Amino acid sequence: MLALLATGVVFLVVSRDGWGVGVRSQESPAPPGSRFVCTSLPLDATSAGCPLPAVPIQGAALTPEEELKATVLQLRETILQQKETIGNQRETIRELTGKLTRCESLAGGYGKTGTGKDTMGDLPRDPGQVIDQLSRTMQSLKDRLEALEHQLRVNVSYAVLPNDFREMLQRRLGELERQLLTKVAELEDEKSLLHNETSAHRQKTETALNALLERVSELERGNSAFKSPDAFKVSLPLRTNYLYGKIKKTLPELYAFTICLWLRSSASPGIGTPFSYAVSGQANEIVLIEWGNNPIELLINDKVAQLPLFVSDGKWHHICVTWTTRDGMWEAFQDGEKLGTGENLAPWHPIKPGGVLILGQEQDTVGGRFDATQAFVGELSQFNIWDRVLKAQEIMNIANCSTNMPGNIIPWVDNNVDVFGGATKWPVETCEERLLDL
Repeated sequence: MLALLATGVVFLVVSRDGWGVGVRSQESPAPPGSRFVCTSLPLDATSAGCPLPAVPIQGAALTPEEELKATVLQLRETILQQKETIGNQRETIRELTGKLTRCESLAGGYGKTGTGKDTMGDLPRDPGQVIDQLSRTMQSLKDRLEALEHQLRVNVSYAVLPNDFREMLQRRLGELERQLLTKVAELEDEKSLLHNETSAHRQKTETALNALLERVSELERGNSAFKSPDAFKVSLPLRTNYLYGKIKKTLPELYAFTICLWLRSSASPGIGTPFSYAVSGQANEIVLIEWGNNPIELLINDKVAQLPLFVSDGKWHHICVTWTTRDGMWEAFQDGEKLGTGENLAPWHPIKPGGVLILGQEQDTVGGRFDATQAFVGELSQFNIWDRVLKAQEIMNIANCSTNMPGNIIPWVDNNVDVFGGATKWPVETCEERLLDL
């Protein structure tokens, strides 16, 4: 107990500027920024660091018992003083203990990196070395900052370059712009070509589809419904410039002909054009037409003969016209009866070959330029052409259904007639039924 009390406690104060040794009491607070280190001292160092108060001596000559008693009293008083001092310093010790704990925790924080690795042993333990190392680190950071500033100044100097660089940049931009315009032009050309190809392809597709639809319509009507290849009629219900039939086979050179057909029409005024034949250089090579309030006319090489025929009553009628180049002789038959004859109709003019034969439209050019006002409205059947003038009896036999005599140049057969624009083919009434309609 006495040895412990006789041992003092010395606090070493370490400041940021250096090391120092001192004794801290309650009356002398530690300077800011200092840390405290506590160490124990031996008994022989007590007089130097923590001197004990001297024991008063009452008399010059004391017996050993009195001297011992006085010493015990002195020690008791010292113990009381020390107890009081310890009580007074307890708060200080608690404060120092807290500060020491914070110092140790700070030391531990400085000794660990961001990854949690303990690097306390890598740091210099000498505060001077720590300051030197921090100084060197600061200097390195300063050097790096100056280098970055220098590089930034260099980059900024490049941003304000002379005219040569601006001209080069403008040339480069101009080149890029030209390349872009060239690419745009190429894309526009490709778009135009694609559009043209698409249009052509669409037109071909539409043509093919129209042909297919017409063929399907024919199949739906059923060619088997025709009692024979010639037992059909062509229906042209509207006065337009796009409904018509076309004879696939063309005419050879002719010096005479007979053209016969059955027709039914109630159109007014005029039934229009039952048929027309056009060749290169002459659109009116052969034409049968009733236009407006004019009578039915036969045109040969654009020469005209008026025929005394009347067929716009909505009934079936059998019509035949004959012609020969010799003196331009012509005849007109209706329902087997000759109603008119004449001459000087394009005399000595042979009918030119290789033309286009159209049913229901008048041609202003070969195969085209139809006029709706001249279109035939009604039904046509049994259109036949011979290369000679038929006798009156032959025509009568055909008209009264006593004989079936197809044309030797153009016969009326299904596979030789195409229809366009909405014109249709239908099974025709029998010859006897047509006679009953007269």
